[in-house]
Order: sequence, then C-alpha cells, then structure tokens
Amino acid sequence: MSMNQLEQLKRIRNSLTRFMMMYKFALQEVETKIDILQEEFQFLHDYNPIEHTKSRIKTPESIMKKLYRKGGVGSLEEIREHIKDIAGIRITCSFVSDIYYISRMLQNQNDLQVVSIKDYIKNPKPNGYKSLHLLVKVPVFMSDRQESVYVEVQIRTIAMDFWASLEHKIFYKFNGTVPQRFLNELKEAADSANELDEKMERLHSEISQIKTDQSSNQGLDSALFGGNVKLPIPNQLLSLLSEEEK
Repeated sequence: MSMNQLEQLKRIRNSLTRFMMMYKFALQEVETKIDILQEEFQFLHDYNPIEHTKSRIKTPESIMKKLYRKGGVGSLEEIREHIKDIAGIRITCSFVSDIYYISRMLQNQNDLQVVSIKDYIKNPKPNGYKSLHLLVKVPVFMSDRQESVYVEVQIRTIAMDFWASLEHKIFYKFNGTVPQRFLNELKEAADSANELDEKMERLHSEISQIKTDQSSNQGLDSALFGGNVKLPIPNQLLSLLSEEEK
C-alpha cells in the first residue's frame, strides 16, 4: 500500500471518528438536560416523573444496513440528513401525563431545535405501538466548528415500553414474518397495557389531589423545611420572599 493510500485511509478514519463522536456528544448533552430536569423536579415536587432512561448510538454496521435499504448515500453529510435516528434516547415514565410534561420541558430548552413530533399515543400505530417521538437538533461545539446533530427522543410509559420490547423480540424470532394469531394477541396485549395506563393515571390523579389538599393545610414552615419540622422564619427572609413576589 502506497503512502498516498495510507494517508487517504487515515483521513477517512478520522472523518468517521469525528462523525460518530458528534452523535456521542449530542447524546451526552441531552442526557445532562434530562438529569437536571429530574433533580429539579424531585427537589421542587418531591416526585420524579422519569423512571429510567436508555440511550444508544447506531453502530456503523447498522448505519450501513439502513443505507443499503434506502438505496445508498454518497457522503457523511447525506448520511446525516437521511438517517436521523443514529443517536437516540428512550425515557420511561410511570404515567401518560408525565410523557407530555417531559415533552414540554424539553421543548422549552432554547438550545434544542424541535424538528418534528410524532404522537403515537394519541394516534397509535395499527399494531398497537404507542410512544411519543421527538426529533431534535442539538448544538455540538467541536474544536474547530459547531455542528447541529439530530437526536431522537422516545418517551413512553413502563407498560408501553414492556409491550414494545416484547413485540420487538417476537418479530426478531420470526424474522419479521409473524403469524396473524400472534399479531392479534399482540394487539390485545397493547389494549390491555393501555387500560392499565389509564387506571394508574386515575389513581395517580386521586393521590395527587389528596396530597395537594393535605399540603394546603400545612404552614409555611413545613413548606420550606419539609416534614413536621417547625422552625421560626426570620423576618429578613420573609421580607426577601415578599420582595421576590412583587
């Protein structure tokens, strides 16, 4: 192999490495935002709407397979625009209302550009799949330039996630050709998962209302310091709080 060929391979390797690193950094930025929202929500509301998160970046092999299905693409820039789910993060919640709350919080982030929203909760896929998909562009600051990188965010309940995981495993076992009997049962399972979500949402709303009623009967001391702690509030602090409200 000649020196020119070696140099060319090195440039290709470096370009691919930087290309994949941008998705890694974009994903890390979104993960940091979610961590901050979790901590803030836990502190202010004593409740965490996010059960867990899972992120992934497509492997080069997976990207090439998708390119092949799309008929092939000629450059890294074309790959970026044709395959928008190279980086993805899945957020799992307890309740459907949490899904939309988290979605609004992410959309309020000024440095995130929301490209599209696909609501498969209000409009489920025919097979029963439910989830909320956000496609966002994340600014990534490299050493010599800034890039806007696509990240797909999927938000779903635990029940939705369990069903989707099971459906994926079944399709994998049958290599994409699933007998109609299994498809029917999967749809019934999706309906059952939806009924469970609706029931848990009602319970959550009732419990939240009870908690709100109880909190309204507690004084400022408890609201500030939590629990049954009763401490005198300094007049200077009360004065500052009054000024903030004006």
